Amino acid sequence: MFTTIRHFLEMIRFSHTVFALPFALLSAVLAWRQPGSSFEWRQLGGILLCMVFARSAAMGFNRIVDRRFDAENPRTARRHLPAGLLSVAAAVAFTLLCSGTFIASTLIFLPNPWPLRLSVPVLLFLLGYSYAKRFTQWCHYWLSAALMLAPLAAWIAIRGTIELPPVLLAAVVFFWVGGFDILYACQDAEYDRGRGLHSLPARWGVPAALRFASISHLITVAGLFALWYYAALGPVFLVGLLIISVLLAYEHWLVRPDDLSRVNAAFFQVNAVISLGLLGLGLVDLWWTAVR
Repeated sequence: MFTTIRHFLEMIRFSHTVFALPFALLSAVLAWRQPGSSFEWRQLGGILLCMVFARSAAMGFNRIVDRRFDAENPRTARRHLPAGLLSVAAAVAFTLLCSGTFIASTLIFLPNPWPLRLSVPVLLFLLGYSYAKRFTQWCHYWLSAALMLAPLAAWIAIRGTIELPPVLLAAVVFFWVGGFDILYACQDAEYDRGRGLHSLPARWGVPAALRFASISHLITVAGLFALWYYAALGPVFLVGLLIISVLLAYEHWLVRPDDLSRVNAAFFQVNAVISLGLLGLGLVDLWWTAVR
């Protein structure tokens, strides 16, 4: 049983939850400090449940619809479905369970009706990403738009409205995730091109794709400074933004057109530090501002 649970967690790359969850939590923290809002354990629990189950459903669905491509690609042939570690029926049951639990978790936010009303459209959008590589080179930004929903959804769940801070945070997520997904996709440029799959590296080549990712991350940095200004964050967050800017530059130094061997380090290690670091910076900055 424990082996099966481990296989499911590995299949959906549960550790990669750190890419979106911290942004949802940071958005929630910013929402709780707004006039008329205050921290509630119920809301925190709802955000955690919705984030985990929505992402798990999307990843499970992705592994199901991509299993034939994964089996043909040497880099992904060892994934759980093509390797036979999990059956397709088990993956389908897992995905359905996570989808239903995600929708049910939105009931926690009642009497705010918006999380429940938006749950099915959001879930369909998340699942739809799995087909993006079949028809658009901009598939990286479908993924980033899916993760961008995290801070917007958290704010709506708490405030029931859309305001500027979560929009700016969503823009940061959009360009940040789009940029690093382009870096990650460089590993499969030749495979994607040969199978008729779409991506920026497959369409324009690795050097051009890396330049595009650099532009995306420059916009990310600009968005972070705009968030700092419009959300009235303090000096701790500002210093952190300078560090994050250096980390993004380091990420692009790691990945070069003639050397993609360090893509995984750039993809997970650096971006996990950025995501968790932003949440930590936001919390410390708000605490610092409160005690001064």
